[in-house]
Amino acid sequence: MRLRPILAAVALSALMSAPVLAQETTGPMETPAQQAARRAAMPPPEAQEDAALQAAVASTARPEADRARDVHRHPYETLTFWGLNPGQTVVEIQPGQAGWWSNILKPYLEATNGRWIGVDRPVDGTGVEDGTADMVIVARAFHNWARQGSTPALMTSFFKALKPGGVLAVEQHRGAEGLNAADTASTGYVSESYVIHAAQAAGFVLEARSELNANARDDHDHPFGVWTLPPVRQSAARDGTNPLTPEQRAAFDAIGESDRMTLRFRKPE
Repeated sequence: MRLRPILAAVALSALMSAPVLAQETTGPMETPAQQAARRAAMPPPEAQEDAALQAAVASTARPEADRARDVHRHPYETLTFWGLNPGQTVVEIQPGQAGWWSNILKPYLEATNGRWIGVDRPVDGTGVEDGTADMVIVARAFHNWARQGSTPALMTSFFKALKPGGVLAVEQHRGAEGLNAADTASTGYVSESYVIHAAQAAGFVLEARSELNANARDDHDHPFGVWTLPPVRQSAARDGTNPLTPEQRAAFDAIGESDRMTLRFRKPE
């Protein structure tokens, strides 16, 4: 019958054009690679019901300002999407002094016999032996690396640090597609395709992407870059000129935090 090939073509086209997370689908027309990608896009059962992670996120030991941002950064859902599990070795790249993610990851991994490594200067290495990390987390750093031209070398370093099957977890201010990262990086934004291409060039496979941290109100065009928005809320040029009016300040505050990509890459087994 001619009907089966036609239906198969339609099903394959729909699968390949799915824009975000893989849906739970089954069927005889899936290839082994498609089946593996579908299974991998689903968070591990352990992460879905991780009481220790829920406790780390809800802990009042976290700074009040950190917890106030949970509504924008969705920590439990994001870490679950990335596949964080008890007992893992996690490398956090450039966690910063405030340590927003660190304030969750460190107590969680300590409580579950895991290991957290914070790396302020990834040019000096990742702090672990090659092939020993379960996860490398990069949050809001690609715009700096794009300006420095260091993205390719760093992605190769992260690939070496991870175990086969390990995860590169990315959260990044997301700029419009079709623009050169060298032009947008100074505003804090880079395109999703810039990050994806850099990861793939280093050997990673894009396993899943999530809109958990998307913000459609953010048009990526602000007088002081992404720092115009909360939580930084820059309201004038660094020399004090061009201050925002109260009405402008209120409008940018109403946008909330930036539109962000949330990606999960995997080092092939």
